[in-house]
Amino acid sequence: MFLALSLAVVIPASLMFWLISLFYQTINKDYAAPAPWRWLAASIAPVLIALYGLRKGSLDVSGAVAGLLVGFILTLSSLCFFAALLVFFVAGSKVTKLGARQKKKLEEDYKEGGQRNWLQVLCNGGAASLFSVLYLLEVGCAEKTFDFSRRYSSTWWAAGVLGSLACCCGDTFASEVGTVFGHSKPWLVTTFRRVPRGTNGGVTFTGTVSSMFGGFIVGVAYYVALLLCSSELTLSDSPPQWPIVLLSTLAGFVGSVIDSYLGALLQFSGYDHRRACIVEHPGPHVEHISGYAVLDNHGVNLLSSLLTGVISPYIAWHLWLQAT
Repeated sequence: MFLALSLAVVIPASLMFWLISLFYQTINKDYAAPAPWRWLAASIAPVLIALYGLRKGSLDVSGAVAGLLVGFILTLSSLCFFAALLVFFVAGSKVTKLGARQKKKLEEDYKEGGQRNWLQVLCNGGAASLFSVLYLLEVGCAEKTFDFSRRYSSTWWAAGVLGSLACCCGDTFASEVGTVFGHSKPWLVTTFRRVPRGTNGGVTFTGTVSSMFGGFIVGVAYYVALLLCSSELTLSDSPPQWPIVLLSTLAGFVGSVIDSYLGALLQFSGYDHRRACIVEHPGPHVEHISGYAVLDNHGVNLLSSLLTGVISPYIAWHLWLQAT
């Protein structure tokens, strides 16, 4: 049922976008309209991923629908974006299910199986989708190498997409792996005092290393896809592309730090002595630990991925200056 409904919505919508793109190409000769195979891939691949998420319990129905939108935009723009998104989704879903029993004791709003709804999907993929649309409007549907000297705008937006996805994957790894495998109490990122595990803004060595690894695997996926989709002539005529992996690794770390600071400052963390767990709302028997109730976890994720996406092109600029 979900498959039929998805195809009934996605295929007409993508076909309409394809026709609009063909018309836009008549105005802008440098714009790369989607080829039929790309249109087909952008229509089918997100549906398959959404079905996989539903079957594995990583997404609920609303999350699958939101995933269709995010997946369609990123796949249509660039297969490199799709590869990075795919690795983030699969790896993030796996680590979210680690240590379920332990995390249930620590987290007030823990969901069995780590099932994501539409809000979580959009808050994790919304910034990447925004940068992807800007990339799409700039160059169309194509895999472009990073080259600030000749393709400044497309490189800028591509770095934004990569940085925001690396941020989300890095933060997912930091919070999930750090909670399960970190054996010591974390430090609050703003004051460096020890706080209970599960506190927003708490950092550990294990979580920090995990955030870099999360960014690293997203960068590897992007880099491999770029090598497979680019001709030898294009690669030889472009600057070295290996800094993509370094950029993504740094974005995973930077995004995790930004997320921790926002969590420590703008999310309430308190210890409920009756239930013996961390809560995000003041109340009776709740001892305040840090932060103010300004944002929830979804808002922090969205804002940190957006900020990392904005910062990543500046990091990329310096990396490619050193590499060339």
